[in-house]
Amino acid sequence: MDKWMDNPWFIRVVALVLAVLLFGSVPENDPNKPGDVNVPSDEKVATIEDVPVKRVYDTDTLVVSGVPETVTVTLQGPKNIVQQAKTLRNFEVFVDLTDTELGNQRVPITIKDVSDRLTVTIEPGYANVSIQEKVTKEFKVEAEFSGNIVEEGYIAEKPEVKPSKVQITGAKDVVDKITFVKATVNSSGKISETITREASVLALDKDMNKLNVVVEPQVVEVTIPIKSSSKKVPIDIVQKGTPPSGVTIDSITLETKEAEIIADPGVLEGFDNVRVEVDVSKIDEDTEITLPVIIGEGIVKVSPETVKVAVNVTKASEKSISNVPIEIDGMGEDFEVNFLDPANGQTNLTVSGPSDIVSALSSDDFKILIDVSQLDEGNHEVDMKVTAPQNITWKLAKEKASISVAKKDA
Repeated sequence: MDKWMDNPWFIRVVALVLAVLLFGSVPENDPNKPGDVNVPSDEKVATIEDVPVKRVYDTDTLVVSGVPETVTVTLQGPKNIVQQAKTLRNFEVFVDLTDTELGNQRVPITIKDVSDRLTVTIEPGYANVSIQEKVTKEFKVEAEFSGNIVEEGYIAEKPEVKPSKVQITGAKDVVDKITFVKATVNSSGKISETITREASVLALDKDMNKLNVVVEPQVVEVTIPIKSSSKKVPIDIVQKGTPPSGVTIDSITLETKEAEIIADPGVLEGFDNVRVEVDVSKIDEDTEITLPVIIGEGIVKVSPETVKVAVNVTKASEKSISNVPIEIDGMGEDFEVNFLDPANGQTNLTVSGPSDIVSALSSDDFKILIDVSQLDEGNHEVDMKVTAPQNITWKLAKEKASISVAKKDA
């Protein structure tokens, strides 16, 4: 063994074998594999997204656009320093525009307060910026709202805006594009009275595109005056039905003869009146009733909605018929009926109708009947059924008769 160790060729062969073994133990590093980074084992790569970009320029006189709000920063270097920078984020990404001129230009996005031992990559690394002169101008605000929010039959008058003018600040070329300054009023439902709402102010170009400017104040107060579209019209009386026999309608008068109707202006032109319909088929005496005012299609509202109607009538003739016997129907042989009220078993009627018929009437022309077939012993109130001549009306002195039902003595 000692002889081999002293042999230089043996030493060379052993060294070669050891080198091959060491080469095979090194891990494969495929540059095409995602996520593999060729860095020394004591280094690290970290990517930080959404890093805000600071703009450095004269904010009093200039307006800058085109600088991204955030960028992605990649840090490479010693593990501890990378980890510390990623955790603390004690660096600042910015665009320095202090020495730039007005117009469009490409400027670098830089970083400060980061360790010199780190390699930093910023994506994007440049910004195409527009630097414009800042100007402030005064504009009149125009209130805007949809006609659909106004209830039918009402009209919106010219809205009032407070304050009526606003100050708008922005890049000169943008401010010069302002064609409209509007405050739009929205409503969740229909409106039928004057409203006041807060509305945001928008600056728009000729194509109604919103412009990137600063409006002061941003919110204004808009008042929309609302009034009804109305007119006064007469109330016509329409008589319906035929009066009862023997009743003549002398007059129908209204307590209120005029009504105010509300509708769209075009609808109003087609209406000159409204009406009440009086059904006289059941009116047999002077009557005062309250009836609805009937409106046509398209009318939104009427005032008053109801009116009092006085109906005066003349009856042809009226007469009192006395002592009409009350007949009993349905009484069993073992029972007897005694009248308690009227005690004499007779009642009176008031009849009306044509004079020639009424004047000839007597108690013999009427039949009054009570049905006791379903009654038990005891006292009862029973309806009286009247059979009378045609073409007259009648009224009982009392609607019911009081009777007593009892068994006959054996």
